[in-house]
Amino acid sequence: MPFEFSVLGRSGEARRGALHSPRGTIQTPAFMPVGTRASVKAMMPGTVAQTGAEILLCNSYHLMLRPGAERLQRLGGLHRFMNWHGPILTDSGGFQTMSLGSLVTLSEEGVRFRSHIDGSQHDVSPGGAIELQRLYGSDISMCLDHCTPFPASHQEAAKSMRISMRWAAHCRDAFGKPDDRALFGIQQGSVFEDLRRESTDRLLEIGFDGYAIGGLAVGEGQEMMFGTLDRAAHLLPADHPRYLMGVGKPSDIVGAVMRGVDMFDCVLPTRSGRTAQAFIGRTTLNLRNACFADDPTPLDPSCDCPACQDFSRAYLHHMVRAKEIIAPMLLTWHNLRYYQRLMSRIRRSIEDGSFDRFAQAFMTDTRDGEGFPL
Repeated sequence: MPFEFSVLGRSGEARRGALHSPRGTIQTPAFMPVGTRASVKAMMPGTVAQTGAEILLCNSYHLMLRPGAERLQRLGGLHRFMNWHGPILTDSGGFQTMSLGSLVTLSEEGVRFRSHIDGSQHDVSPGGAIELQRLYGSDISMCLDHCTPFPASHQEAAKSMRISMRWAAHCRDAFGKPDDRALFGIQQGSVFEDLRRESTDRLLEIGFDGYAIGGLAVGEGQEMMFGTLDRAAHLLPADHPRYLMGVGKPSDIVGAVMRGVDMFDCVLPTRSGRTAQAFIGRTTLNLRNACFADDPTPLDPSCDCPACQDFSRAYLHHMVRAKEIIAPMLLTWHNLRYYQRLMSRIRRSIEDGSFDRFAQAFMTDTRDGEGFPL
């Protein structure tokens, strides 16, 4: 089956859809757990699937450094290597062009990296970024782009966006039009509406299988991010998937779905699990806190993950304080399951016409304790 996106229902700007791929159908809105180095931290591939995840994100930059694209290809590709049988989206490394700072040099030809591991030098052109992702066996490849830092002046954002658009054209040429893989272009332009519009116009001229919104969730804050999405998301074609990169907190996701976004990824649920944080509704519990030492109740009685079904808050607190490996495993499992339960609730509410009420309640709930029930 070739890649095909279908919008199955709407509630205002929110869309309920399905992205069909040769390795399976992704129900949208969808959250992609992050397996940066071919592993979702503290999880086995089978347990990630049990949380409800249908697609993973891996990072091209990190895989290029270790174990290397050629080695991955020799070993049968990324799916076989990490024993994940569903679709995989690979980020081309554009975020690293911002986050690595002085370790990166940009030019028209692409990006020159100095490895954060050993200082070795690597040159990645737009075509080279596409070739890396082909060697990985990615189902969805991302164009090489420059993620504009925040804050940036209009002039700085325009320069960054335009080099990304020139790279996007090279990526499209290098990718071609294979039947079994998809290529997403990335809209840039920081928080400036005219630059987002210019970026979109250029991407539509080139033509892609899906479109991402980049350069947000980089320090601008939720209010400014939502304001930018209000102006930027609807510019992207309604018959293609829209992917907001690197987002985010549960309220970020609900607010972005309200504005027409279909796909998300973020390290927050896994990173939080490794730092003793558990998502419960709109509340985050810190299992380090002494108040849980004698608490015999489940972490979240409504959740069906092992952390909630098989153990008490007191036990999880003890495991955290004792620094046992099972603590980040269980809390990461819970957090990933929480995110998938949230996405399922969003999809159901769009289907049955209750999304506006759900989203409004979720975004404005201020209760302490157990938070907003899923």
